[in-house]
Amino acid sequence: MPKPKLPNRNFKWTPKLAYIIGLLTTDGNLSKDGRHITMRSSEIQLLKTFNDCLDKILDKSYKIARSKNDSLAKKPCYRVQFSNVQFYRWLLKIGLFPAKTYTIGKLKIVDRYFKDFLRGHLDGDGSIITYKDFYNTYKNPKYIYTRLWVNFISASGIHIKWLRKKIFNLLSINGHLSQGKIYNKQTVGRWKLKFAKKESIKLLRWIYYQPNLPCLKRKRIIAEKVLEKITKEKRRKYMRVK
Repeated sequence: MPKPKLPNRNFKWTPKLAYIIGLLTTDGNLSKDGRHITMRSSEIQLLKTFNDCLDKILDKSYKIARSKNDSLAKKPCYRVQFSNVQFYRWLLKIGLFPAKTYTIGKLKIVDRYFKDFLRGHLDGDGSIITYKDFYNTYKNPKYIYTRLWVNFISASGIHIKWLRKKIFNLLSINGHLSQGKIYNKQTVGRWKLKFAKKESIKLLRWIYYQPNLPCLKRKRIIAEKVLEKITKEKRRKYMRVK
């Protein structure tokens, strides 16, 4: 006798669930078989965090295995792969699907947990760029400033435009949207949503709203250090003006 079909299941939104949706949106894959889900990364700590979140959601964690690198990868790649029909169906319901890279669009993310989703998006395929700017030191040797950008990347124009609109609606920051050139085996140039210093500060403080959140620790450390530097620079500037 064939096994009875599992009923559909609704999963309760939590910060951990929203976070792993962000990761799956950027670095995840839904197989065409209707049950297997894969998350890939070169960051072992990120996959362990992904597993910890899954354990809270599905009451089960999974093996981290070595994955085959694509032709552009420089670091070893790893994966978590698991089978869960009910979770797979739910992911379809909120807007994820197989072979989503170029065609993914809007996702049904609860506003309350969008900052957790966005943190996962940043950890999966975003970046925090910071450096010291010495451009104005010819005026005064003390005029050294910390520059900061936060970037979100997607091959889908529909998805990145939706992301920008959601961030604006929830946080009132706009960012700058651009499309890059086509390289190697790409069929379209990748889209970038870029936030400059003032907006990046607001964004980072929003997504890292408390300690012990699921995140890529390496990026959180970068964020915390640069926010601390910028705060100190503002104090020094205030003291000079005063």
